[in-house]
Amino acid sequence: MRLTRHLLAGAAALAFAAPAAAAPLLASVFTDHAVLQRDKPIAVWGVAAPNAVVALDLSGEQGLANADAKGRWVALLDARPATGTPLTLTVKAGAETQTISDLLIGDVWLCSGQSNMEYPLRRALNGEAEAAAATDPHVRLLQTGRTSLPYPTDKLPVQAVWKTSSYETANNFSAACFFMGRDIRKAAGVPVGLIDATWGGSIIQDWISGPGLKALGGYDEGLSVLADYAKDPVKGMARWGAMLDRWAARVEPHAANWAKPDFDDRAWATMPAEQFWETNPGLETFDGTIWLRAEVTLTKAQAAQAATLVLGPVDDIDTSFVNGRQVGSQEGWDVKRAYAVPAGTLKAGRNVVAVRAVDVGGGGGAWGPAQDKGLKLADGSFAPLGGTWRYKVSTRLSDTGLPPHAPWLGTSGLSTLHNGMIAPLAPYGVKGFAWYQGEANVTEAKEYARLMPALIADWRRAFDAPDAPFLMVQLAAFGPQVNKPGVSRWAELRDVQRRTVAADPNTGLASAVDLGSPYDIHPADKLQVGLRLGGLARKLAYGETALNASGPAPVSAARDGAEVVVTLDQPAVAYGSGRPAGFELCDSAESCRFVDASLDGDKVRLTVPAGYAAVKVRFAWADSPVLNLFGANRLPATPFELPVR
Repeated sequence: MRLTRHLLAGAAALAFAAPAAAAPLLASVFTDHAVLQRDKPIAVWGVAAPNAVVALDLSGEQGLANADAKGRWVALLDARPATGTPLTLTVKAGAETQTISDLLIGDVWLCSGQSNMEYPLRRALNGEAEAAAATDPHVRLLQTGRTSLPYPTDKLPVQAVWKTSSYETANNFSAACFFMGRDIRKAAGVPVGLIDATWGGSIIQDWISGPGLKALGGYDEGLSVLADYAKDPVKGMARWGAMLDRWAARVEPHAANWAKPDFDDRAWATMPAEQFWETNPGLETFDGTIWLRAEVTLTKAQAAQAATLVLGPVDDIDTSFVNGRQVGSQEGWDVKRAYAVPAGTLKAGRNVVAVRAVDVGGGGGAWGPAQDKGLKLADGSFAPLGGTWRYKVSTRLSDTGLPPHAPWLGTSGLSTLHNGMIAPLAPYGVKGFAWYQGEANVTEAKEYARLMPALIADWRRAFDAPDAPFLMVQLAAFGPQVNKPGVSRWAELRDVQRRTVAADPNTGLASAVDLGSPYDIHPADKLQVGLRLGGLARKLAYGETALNASGPAPVSAARDGAEVVVTLDQPAVAYGSGRPAGFELCDSAESCRFVDASLDGDKVRLTVPAGYAAVKVRFAWADSPVLNLFGANRLPATPFELPVR
């Protein structure tokens, strides 16, 4: 669909009468109280009758657009400077008219990510007082709500409308986004529109468009399954089940017989049938695959009936079998499972139910009331599985990697959140983007290094904003503190975030590593997160080029006699002792050790142990690192890993 633009003048201008009734001519992102992006042509679009002529009037500026054969139309209105004077937009096509009012011209920022960006203002530190002071007629808020779809939509939910910032509207809005916007509003002095498009627990793959993932490569089969699911859910689910089976065959060949009814499971341990497995001793932190088995005895008359296996919810992915026959697969930690049992599967006497359960983080297993688990028979009777599972640990997620997620499932699918929450917004004019996500992808940092730049490019393309600033929050500390070097998935992903920003001059990294807690994945100090994002926005988008809005980052690491010298991009301060903590050197065998460090301005000198061949240096390489290295701006040095030159 081509963008068309027609401006009318003088006597040729179309006269606009007061609308008799609103009609859905405008796309759903255009509502009362919206902020339109300043200093660039204003894209306005919607749907009218096929081939209709659409006339627009934005407080005196008039334009025309031609709807295509499906009724879709787009117009570009002239760029305008910022104004706090409310404007009115009227759109007319034939007998239909729609008017929206109290529009401002300013800067629009799209905030997105998972739960730490979703985290509401009311829960933040001092949130009640901050919300009470949130009233500002020149700050406007839009929450998209949660929508996951296997295909793109151009519609937001009816309740997703622009609202003026107040206690009531800001209370449940993204705290980090709100604080960022407030800082921008104070610094730039123009109206600010903030869009909150967030969903807790979501993976980055779900926020990239289908074409964006296809261009990236590696997701073709999942996208094909998603396309099948959009047309025929049964076919799509069957194809995904086959993908899951191939993954299981590769990572746990030892379990090939564990679903069979004649397999001897008497040596397996037991667990209650209605709890997450993390409540069992030894499984408190287990993420991966565990097999569950139980038995049910049926009469000949019962075995001859149609039946449904009901298991309640399974966290997160299950593949379920009855007497060795696979009856279904599903994903969703709180989705109740109900699978039709094919005729001829049941038999009089002993019947075995087996479940391959895969947990990808927290909880785990078939939970919910034990009384709800069993075979529901056609005559209305119910044969329960009992109160106990026999179980066997199969594989750990750290060894197998992630299983193929059901690509249609919101938060862990492919493109479904982009389809439902980003596609309806584009190409709305924006100043820039703010992103806080990554916790759901910590097990795949290498892939994240491909995905993060792909998402940035995908969104800039969708919003016709090729140079728009993209601000990213670096993951906060979370997880156990350690006293010796080791593997850290969180540190690996933080370093990917650092490298992504280092490669793109129009991106910025707001580190939150010093704001976290080993015990809470959701740090409450969202004010500091928002201020750090705001500082980056002012530097990248508002001309404050001299503003130092980031903490120290590495430039190089080089051998200098008996030392390795790390050069930072700015002078640093080591609080507490004057000596930086958390530096490691690693050899070619990936054996790492903490080393003494001294600080001299922008240089950190590391003492190399005698006879030790250091090939790389790490800093703050832990899930919850102890940091004492900061910039003069009191922002933390970024964790990193660098080769020694």
